[in-house]
Amino acid sequence: MADPFISVAERLAPAFAAVAGSACDPVVRPSDRADAQANGALALAKSLGISPREVAQKVLEAAGDVSDILSSTEIAGPGFINLVFSDSFIAQQLFEATSGNRLGVRASARPETVVVDYSAPNVAKEMHVGHLRSTVIGDAIVRVLEFVGNTVLRENHIGDWGTPFGMLIEHLIDMGEQNAAHELSVGDLDGFYKEARRKFEASDEFKDRARHRVVLLQGGDEDTLRLWRTLVSESTQYFNRVYTQLDVLLTDDDLMGESAYNHLLLPVVDRLQKQGLLVESDGAEVVFADGFTNRENEPLPLIIRKGDGGYNYATTDLACVIDRVERLKATSMLYVVGAPQAQHLQMVEAVARQAGWLPEGSTMNHISFGSVLGSDRKMLKSRSGGETVKLAALLDEAVERAEVAVAEKNPEMSSADRSDVARMIGIGAVKYSDLSTDRVKDYIFDWDRMLSFEGNTAPYLQYAHARICSIFRRAGVERSSVRSVVPHIGEPQERELALRVLRFDSAVWETIDTLSPHKLCTYLFDLATDFTAFYEHCPVLKTGHEDTRESRLALCDATARVMEQGLALLGIRSPEQM
Repeated sequence: MADPFISVAERLAPAFAAVAGSACDPVVRPSDRADAQANGALALAKSLGISPREVAQKVLEAAGDVSDILSSTEIAGPGFINLVFSDSFIAQQLFEATSGNRLGVRASARPETVVVDYSAPNVAKEMHVGHLRSTVIGDAIVRVLEFVGNTVLRENHIGDWGTPFGMLIEHLIDMGEQNAAHELSVGDLDGFYKEARRKFEASDEFKDRARHRVVLLQGGDEDTLRLWRTLVSESTQYFNRVYTQLDVLLTDDDLMGESAYNHLLLPVVDRLQKQGLLVESDGAEVVFADGFTNRENEPLPLIIRKGDGGYNYATTDLACVIDRVERLKATSMLYVVGAPQAQHLQMVEAVARQAGWLPEGSTMNHISFGSVLGSDRKMLKSRSGGETVKLAALLDEAVERAEVAVAEKNPEMSSADRSDVARMIGIGAVKYSDLSTDRVKDYIFDWDRMLSFEGNTAPYLQYAHARICSIFRRAGVERSSVRSVVPHIGEPQERELALRVLRFDSAVWETIDTLSPHKLCTYLFDLATDFTAFYEHCPVLKTGHEDTRESRLALCDATARVMEQGLALLGIRSPEQM
């Protein structure tokens, strides 16, 4: 085990068990008084009826000689055991951690099949900044879960069905198929949708046609379905351009439109009826989920089928649960959607459990998130017209701004290289600004802050990686050549950096346990900060000692590998020059 905190906990566990008479967690945590602190004596003292300090003393006696991993131990306060790792132990753990591609990160002991539902744009509508959070948070969670060995199924639940498609198809017919396809292909989805909506609201004749078209669509009319497929196809091509721009994993294979669940809607109703869960309320068929009430403390219904026979969003979401459990064999389902959907998803889960569609041990989790705000602390809007910012335009601007910054910082870089680096920095800056914020909170979109080369930003982290790459270029040494070197830990900054590298495992697993990418961002920022301190205090190429030079190069390489892998788990690339 490469993580020294886990290694020390495993080493002390038998001593705690010997004192307790049964297995006992040493509770090893980082400490500001030492490298680590074992706090298990405090809880154990209560069951044994002796003081925590006495328990701690017995534990240290039972542990025996631990000088191979600890340079000192001390009982402090009410019974904490302060632990200082030996430098040689740190060096060996670092060597072991970086000897493989996992960089010390444990694989999952119980891999799961996880469905992650994220992004979810609507056909014939452009992706706006509101889609940013779902897409990048979901993408990061997918990457981290896959990294530790889970089977992760990406599902992009796009809105491709329902009553709006009547007016959209009729508008397409009015425009002519070729003209409509061209307008959609150039990315003017919002213009297309708005014009269809304007006609629907202004013309009764158009409204009647649209409503009739919905009936034809739902009835499977082939010509109507062909036109519908045109809308879906052109929209999908647009989505893919944005996903490529944003550098996320989503592909056509991950698309699961609402239409994909049409065949399950009636079975949802039939199953609920047979189980006696479906009741009539105000002309609709509903389920009253246990524990949900309205403001008047009356039972709150989940509408399954409306009075006109149409299905509701809840019906589709319950169909999703059935499909994901029965067809995909999912043991965990994650929904990366905004906070306002919390109660709806809770009710869907409650009904699915009442119906027995969620096996014992399976989970449904809502990965909620706040909003992206402008400097006025209101929803981010464009400067022209005050409309919601289009995501593609925002990403283009990010790259343009980054290219200016790169040119200022490195004017000798070739145009081609500058463009490549600018894309990495610009897109990385937008994604990191989002991911580094606790996802449940709103955050303010600030170009100057997110593109800064100082502070907790993607450019700062990317620059740390690029700086290490430049060290090796100046040295004329391949990075892989120092991976057989066991580093020598001498200076305090070497020690701090080595320990930080070794905490990568904990950072990844804390991110998974909380489903919060900002935990990994915080770790990477701390890593970059520790590297900066190391670089300023510990000469790498001008040490005067070959052994020290190789040792520090090995530490640099370990840092760069963890930085690159950590950023990759966030969906952010690491330039080798900036």
